[in-house]
Amino acid sequence: MDTDRLKVTFLPDCITVEGRSGDTVLDVALENGIDLPHECGGNCACTTCHLRVESGWAHLSLMEPVENERLATAENRTANSRLACQALLVSGPIVVTPIETW
Repeated sequence: MDTDRLKVTFLPDCITVEGRSGDTVLDVALENGIDLPHECGGNCACTTCHLRVESGWAHLSLMEPVENERLATAENRTANSRLACQALLVSGPIVVTPIETW
């Protein structure tokens, strides 16, 4: 694997794909044919790309206030919730579960 490529695993299907540092989790999903809802087009205007980070939280960008505010309106928010359109890959592997599969 190229050192610039980072692994992202989408549960529950255990599909592992690669992205680049600076990509959002949503970018990685769409570039690899993974159907991840995103009604607002990735603009942090809804919560349809809400996911739970199962592992690798520290491998994502810090949550910005706008994402935190948007997640405040999300059903089923957990301490590990992120919006796929806002969570940037920084390093290491991550494992996520989209909210639609909880």
